[in-house]
Amino acid sequence: MSVAKVIEINASSSKSVEDAVQHGLKKAGESVKNIKGAWVNEIKVVTKDDGTITEWRVNLKISFVVD
Repeated sequence: MSVAKVIEINASSSKSVEDAVQHGLKKAGESVKNIKGAWVNEIKVVTKDDGTITEWRVNLKISFVVD
C-alpha cells in the first residue's frame, strides 16, 4: 500500500505553456522525489498593451508517493 501527497506550485515561461509546465516539474523534482503526475489547474498570460503575450503562467498540482 502506498500514500501519495499533492503539492501546488506556480511556474512561468516566455515560450509556451508546455515549457512552463516542464520548468515547474523540473524545479520541483530537485527537492521532491517520486513525482507521479501533475494537473494543470490554471493558465494565465501576461501581455503587452497591444495584447501580445509576453509570459505564460501555470498553476500545477503535483502528486508524489511518500516513502
